[in-house]
Amino acid sequence: MKITAATVGAPCWVQLATVDPDAAKAFYTELFGWRVEEDPRPEAGGYCTLLLGQAPAAGLTPVQQPEQPTAWSVSFATKDADAAAAKVVAAGGRVLMEPSEVFDLGRFAVVADPAGAVFSLWQARAFDGQAVADEPGSLGWVELTTRAVHQSKEFYPRVFGWSVTVGEMYTQWGIAGRDFGGMADMADQFPDDTPPYWMPYFAVADVDRTAERAAALGASVLLPPTEVPDGPRLAVLKDQQGAVFGIHIAQAPA
Repeated sequence: MKITAATVGAPCWVQLATVDPDAAKAFYTELFGWRVEEDPRPEAGGYCTLLLGQAPAAGLTPVQQPEQPTAWSVSFATKDADAAAAKVVAAGGRVLMEPSEVFDLGRFAVVADPAGAVFSLWQARAFDGQAVADEPGSLGWVELTTRAVHQSKEFYPRVFGWSVTVGEMYTQWGIAGRDFGGMADMADQFPDDTPPYWMPYFAVADVDRTAERAAALGASVLLPPTEVPDGPRLAVLKDQQGAVFGIHIAQAPA
């Protein structure tokens, strides 16, 4: 699916901060067929756009502080990053990086929900974000993993106006009549010191083959290819530097 403009409140960009950009470029270009385009401006700090064909699909940047972990992050589109950051605070969250200009591309802020799950806000100007979704090699889903399930059901709709669909095993987030993500309960499945986090899932043509290829390239398979009841076949992987992400079978167009 081609995207010509971001939907306000929906995920619009994912980016990887990594301790080894060169290794990450080699891994992800081989896994997803991405092409790397580095911003040549010195003040960009080595930021790269990862392209699927000609379409921006994700970003990649070196970590900015020594203590920063290698991880994927998710950005949500907003008309006004400052107003959205204020909503985050009013709903009990925190602003970790105040809204600031990114060249002429847009306005960006880093925030956290009340339980500590970190995400970003993007107010587009020259750059809307991803230009493709739900196709092999592009973002297909985002997922919050947290222990604060009930609190999150109140926080995110208050900030973004999301719909909440609660099933027996899983909660889904939606906006404008379309579900784009979900929420998993950490429960007792994670060590007590594991913080809540947002994670992207990328669509692929074949989950089993992609998981095998990722393992051959040095990734760890945290969740082997699995059929989800009433959902797609999926797997969860961790790259060599420690960034966790998911893959799921690309859905046929309706």
